Amino acid sequence: MALPGEKDVEKGLLRPEYAREPKPVAAADARRIMGLPVHVVSGAAYCVASASMVLLNKAALSSFDFNSTTSLLFFQCLVCVILVKTADLLGFVTLEPWNMKIIQAWFPVNLIFVGMIWTSFFALKNLGVPMATVLKNLTNLFVIGGDYFFYNKTYGSAVWLTLGLMMLSAVCGAATDLAFNLTGYFWQLINCMFTAAYSLYLRGVMDRLVGLTVNKTRLDEFSMVFYNNLLSLPLLLILIWQGGEFDSLAQEPALQNPYFLTAALASSLLAFCISFASLWFLSSTTATTYSLVGSLNKIPVALIGLVAFNVPWSPQNLLSILVGLGAGVIFVRAKQAPPK
Repeated sequence: MALPGEKDVEKGLLRPEYAREPKPVAAADARRIMGLPVHVVSGAAYCVASASMVLLNKAALSSFDFNSTTSLLFFQCLVCVILVKTADLLGFVTLEPWNMKIIQAWFPVNLIFVGMIWTSFFALKNLGVPMATVLKNLTNLFVIGGDYFFYNKTYGSAVWLTLGLMMLSAVCGAATDLAFNLTGYFWQLINCMFTAAYSLYLRGVMDRLVGLTVNKTRLDEFSMVFYNNLLSLPLLLILIWQGGEFDSLAQEPALQNPYFLTAALASSLLAFCISFASLWFLSSTTATTYSLVGSLNKIPVALIGLVAFNVPWSPQNLLSILVGLGAGVIFVRAKQAPPK
């Protein structure tokens, strides 16, 4: 569902550098769950939820010959809306009250959000998990470029070197990809552009919303998740109609397959769980650790995806993938290092 934490971005969550200040790490470390420090438990929950969602989405999209991709995305967004609203009614979270001024200001963000999650589904459907993960790193190039052109923000040579390594890894990975799919590469490139646009545009909108919220603060994370998914529903219905899925959905054989239904429902529940797990982890650790764990988590996801979906590979392709994933980890450290 970019920079580390991209799955959070795709579910409508703030990236760690835009989120509210986390709790002091020392205080967080003092708490324990089943004898383990809370940041270890919350980090494990975040990693498992994030990795499982990617793998379950890939299974639902590619392993059951299910072609109504947008309908599956609509279902996930609907489940997320229902669960977040239920959590609000039960008092677990507090959502920002409906405000037309907020909705009007947020609508352009939501258009980009829909483009981002929609293209990510088509990319994952047509690409293997390892290459989709490596190509996703190209989002960083668009974000850094946007930082420079729109916000006059510059970065050190280490950032540009790691970006160059990511690009080289992507090119080498594509050249050695035994399951090369031009359609998948196209959708992934478009998805990188949408993801970067969402991250960049979100900054200005978040500041403008401060004066419109009840508490005169930034829109909280769960309200973002709720309204992003809620406002996505009518837009996705238009895409479903445009793609002819209203007619084809009832004919999908996968809907009679209990394994597909289980994967679809589980991925929808995990989309909701990621909202809680990511915020729980971020509240118990630092933004740097959160981002590093997010990048490191891509490595087992890519390797599991390689084996679980029987992706054709060669030593050269695997090396390109691992170099790209390693560059993503180094990029986080380089980007967050203080300027010299």
